Amino acid sequence: MATPKSKNLTWHEGQVSRTDREARLGQRGATVWLTGLSGSGKSTIAVAAEKALADAGHLTYILDGDNIRQGLNSNLGFSPEDRTENIRRIGEVGKLFTDAGIIVFTSFISPYRADRDSVREIMGEGDFVEVYVAASLETCESRDVKGLYKKARAGEIPEFTGISAPYEEPENAELVIDTNGQTVDESVQVLVGYLRKGGYLG
Repeated sequence: MATPKSKNLTWHEGQVSRTDREARLGQRGATVWLTGLSGSGKSTIAVAAEKALADAGHLTYILDGDNIRQGLNSNLGFSPEDRTENIRRIGEVGKLFTDAGIIVFTSFISPYRADRDSVREIMGEGDFVEVYVAASLETCESRDVKGLYKKARAGEIPEFTGISAPYEEPENAELVIDTNGQTVDESVQVLVGYLRKGGYLG
C-alpha cells in the first residue's frame, strides 16, 4: 500500500482491543469483498446479505462503489491509476471496519487482481473474504437497467469494464457465487452459509 508522505507519524493504540469488540458484538470482523462485472449482482447481494445478518442481530455495513465515489473517492475517475487508488482507499477503510469488529460488505467491480491482492495483503489472516460474483457478459447486459453497457458500446463511456477495459477474474477467491441461474435469496444463503461455517457469525 501507499507509503505516508509524512515520516513523523506514530500509531496509537486504544485500551479496547479488537478481541474485546468482537466479544461484545458476538461476531468476527471481516471485509467481504464482492467483485464482478457491472450487473453481476454484487450490490444486490450485498444489500440482501446485510439485511439478513442485521435481522439475525449482527453489526454490518456496506461500502458500495457508486456511493463511495460520491464522497470519499469523488475525485477519482476510471483510468487504471484511479481504479487502483479507488481500491487502495477502500481497502484501508475496510481494514478499519474489520478492526472494529464489523462485517463489512464491499461492492466494487475492482477489475484488477493486483489491486484486490494488495487489499488482501494489508488484512490479517481470514479478515479478507474475496467473493467472485460470476455472471456472463450477456447476462450482465440483459440486466443493464442503467443503460451503461449500451452507452459503453456506443463509445459514450470510455474504459468501461468488460467492453473497453479488462476484468481479471479471481484465481483463488474464497467463494464463487454464480448468478447466471441463481436467485438473490439463493446467493445470499450461500454467502451467509460460508460466513457461518467460517466462524464469522459467532
